[in-house]
Amino acid sequence: MSMRRFYLIGFVALIAFDTLSQVSFKMAANHAAPFATDAAWLWRIVSMPWVYFAIVGYLGAFFTWMTLLRHAPIGPAFAVSHLEVIGVMIISVPLFGEHLNVMQLLGAAFVVAGVVCLAFSETRDDA
Repeated sequence: MSMRRFYLIGFVALIAFDTLSQVSFKMAANHAAPFATDAAWLWRIVSMPWVYFAIVGYLGAFFTWMTLLRHAPIGPAFAVSHLEVIGVMIISVPLFGEHLNVMQLLGAAFVVAGVVCLAFSETRDDA
């Protein structure tokens, strides 16, 4: 497998795992309301599948990140790891009924532009 393909698969997996974690925590929080400091609330939390999806997401993200760090340049890898914010933003529209505004879309565009700039600068440094 070429390194370019390895990076692509790895970074897509990292974004997917991170997005799964964040969305699952939001779903768990929505379904756990109202907050209470009693055993019934705690049981409600541990009986929700969303909590376990979040754990799977974090574990998947951790192992994916550790694997990527062995091979990928740290600058672009760190930048790409923050693309999950965009994944969560996009998924939140259909799942949570959130509305995106111009500033959010502009911020997402800047994040993507930063990742692209770092990727190209790393490629030029290697040549």
